[in-house]
Amino acid sequence: MRALTWQATNKVSVEDVPDPRIEAPSDVVIRITSSAICGSDLHLLDVLSPFMHRHDVLGHESMGIVEAVGNDVTTLREGDRVVVPFVIACGECYMCLRGLTSQCETTQNRDQKTGATLYGYTELYGRVPGGQAEYLRVPRADFNAMKIHTDLPDERYLFLSDILPTAWQGVQYAAVPDGGTLLVVGLGPVGQLASRIGGYRGYRVIGVDPVAERRAKAEQYGVETLDIGDDLTERILELTDGRGPHSVVDAVGMEAHGNPVAAAAQAAAGLLPKGVGKAVARTASVDRLAALMTAIETVQRGGTVSLSGVYGGAADPLPLMTMFDKGIGMRMGQCNVHRWIPQLWPLVENRADPVGVTDLVTHRVPLEQAPSMYELFKKKENGCLKVVLHP
Repeated sequence: MRALTWQATNKVSVEDVPDPRIEAPSDVVIRITSSAICGSDLHLLDVLSPFMHRHDVLGHESMGIVEAVGNDVTTLREGDRVVVPFVIACGECYMCLRGLTSQCETTQNRDQKTGATLYGYTELYGRVPGGQAEYLRVPRADFNAMKIHTDLPDERYLFLSDILPTAWQGVQYAAVPDGGTLLVVGLGPVGQLASRIGGYRGYRVIGVDPVAERRAKAEQYGVETLDIGDDLTERILELTDGRGPHSVVDAVGMEAHGNPVAAAAQAAAGLLPKGVGKAVARTASVDRLAALMTAIETVQRGGTVSLSGVYGGAADPLPLMTMFDKGIGMRMGQCNVHRWIPQLWPLVENRADPVGVTDLVTHRVPLEQAPSMYELFKKKENGCLKVVLHP
């Protein structure tokens, strides 16, 4: 089959790879009809490249049609249409039963000291082939392939795989009081959805992003927007009676604009020999912290900061005195996708589309164009916000 594969730091390509097959009785194999490029996929190009291997198949936002079914699968059959959460979990262990599927004890990568296995996301998370491909093997399919019962288009359901639950969890973790103010830092795909979810819940939402097209998109959903700049903190305080927002969602993560020293360190680590690069990443890596610092500086005393953006630094300096003095609450973590899907399913099937899942995609292209789309998405050019690939 054809699949997008990692080749080297800052280099991906579409190539022929072996077709997936049933490896365990609980597996299914699906034919991909749509997959998307996620902002966290960009981390694989450089920051997380020490943990990548040549020919690894990328992608963790996928849906398609069941083509082969293992003998132990009871809820699916050939021809069923499914969407696939990016977290591979069992649904039965201590963590899964508590809704923490991203910490599943059955698929947890104990050798790496990380959480549940993910599709297409480095040796840290199981090195399972991803879905930016023609076919995908879905382990433990009864729990990890969500059956669709309508003929609504793919884009109604595709984002249930990751970014919609991630945004929902981010807002949930932000603990915004009724009628409160939510600041969303970063208006990429997750930030856009977090902003819309905030508005849907009746919050006042302020969004920050350096890209004019992304600010304009958020404004269509009633979001007050700000560009970044030296006086950003002051402008946020002016909009919030000098106290700051009740809650902040950081939807940017480790590759924020600014922090040139950290950016240089990230780039250098990605170019080191693999063994050395891994050691640096595990013990001395740093993130670009501009978005997180904005969240900490501006959130109201006693407020909550929620991290949806991915962080991977092992030596990040944090202003603990400020955080302690302000009494800040903080929630974060890989999204527990399975936990939120039952709440989100009615939203995506609502023909009014209240959170705009059908108003997010800016580029729909064949799988063969994926390498150029990675480049476009990374540079935020041509209004690129969300890319969907079709094999």
